[in-house]
Amino acid sequence: MFRAFCDRTRLRILSLLRGGESCVNDIVAVLQAPQPRVSRHLGHLRKAGLVVARKSGLWIHYSLTPAKSEFHRKLLDCATCCFDEVPELKADAARAAKLRKSGGCCPKE
Repeated sequence: MFRAFCDRTRLRILSLLRGGESCVNDIVAVLQAPQPRVSRHLGHLRKAGLVVARKSGLWIHYSLTPAKSEFHRKLLDCATCCFDEVPELKADAARAAKLRKSGGCCPKE
């Protein structure tokens, strides 16, 4: 699990998902990163048990895994809250808010 926290892109994804479920296209738009890179990092986060995927038609939506223990909850809190003041994460949060306001990239059910 700790290896999942050692990459900046993964921390950015975890921080973004703290705001709620997102599809890959939304994550790509917010992070301004290539889709293959985002998908690869989402795979690492899934293997680590930090995110879950939900398929809806052609779309896969990702969200943070519900905490299974107090330790797990604190670890997720630290990974997603401790870096709030990092300029890159602030910029991600601003882009995510703007994207959610516009309806996002993926169709809603």
